[in-house]
Amino acid sequence: MATYRLTDFDAVLAIARKGSFRAAALDVGMSTSALSSAVSKLEEQLGVRLFNRTTRSVSLTAAGERFVDQVSPALKDIHRALDTVRSQQETPTGILRINTFATAGREILAPLVLEYLRRFPGVQVDLVTEGNLVDIVANGFDFGVRSQNLVPTDMIAIPIGSARRYAVVATAAYFEGREPPQVPSDLKGHACIRTRLPNGALFRWQFEAEGQPVHVDVEGPITLDEASLARMAVLDGIGIGFFMESDVRDDIEAGRLVRVLDAWTPSLAPLCLYYPSRRNPPAAFKVFVDLARELARSSKAS
Repeated sequence: MATYRLTDFDAVLAIARKGSFRAAALDVGMSTSALSSAVSKLEEQLGVRLFNRTTRSVSLTAAGERFVDQVSPALKDIHRALDTVRSQQETPTGILRINTFATAGREILAPLVLEYLRRFPGVQVDLVTEGNLVDIVANGFDFGVRSQNLVPTDMIAIPIGSARRYAVVATAAYFEGREPPQVPSDLKGHACIRTRLPNGALFRWQFEAEGQPVHVDVEGPITLDEASLARMAVLDGIGIGFFMESDVRDDIEAGRLVRVLDAWTPSLAPLCLYYPSRRNPPAAFKVFVDLARELARSSKAS
């Protein structure tokens, strides 16, 4: 008699959701080869092919569509039952999956994620950073972290961290013989480190004057798509950079970088940890929420 594993069913649903073995493997924490092998074995046991595979795409067969339609509700019930049992755990265990973007990931790593791992070593955290906003439920994440204005309205949100601002910086050496910009339009006469967004568009530097947004298209010798690379270029004196303050705060305080246009960069919406309402969440989930609320309280007090 064939033996079926819950993880194999989860794998099938992940492939159907992602449309790719590689993306699904990342989603369920398996290697692509292990995932492919598991699905092939399941298809052999069932005696039907669940997926049409080509070198470029993966799609459900008719049998696969029926399988996913019928198995999905049952799997949700099973996972709900497992959550109920796990909620009674005295020691949190399991895996938490968190989706955020790179800058926020750097901001929450030490005070939230690493502190959580120190307190609860029986839990693993899978932190995924990406530029695009994703549906955390559809993509199998427990939590998301985004700016407050980007949190979906049907989610529970906890503001975390201190006030956030942009910072415009360059080295003192760069400004030797150059007049630092006094207003955003002065940037037209400077070499600026340009940033490309995940959708391919160039990022327009964002300022504010008397409550009104001011966007500037800058010019410069290099275009990058990652803040740590832009910071390296700025520290090397190539030009002026535009960052989240948290990414260059230490450089400003140490005198490695000089801040300009400070009055034009007001406070931004805070970061929020957000998640869907869950009945009987696992212990690992509950204590993570508790720690986030603790961090939120300490941020308000400081």
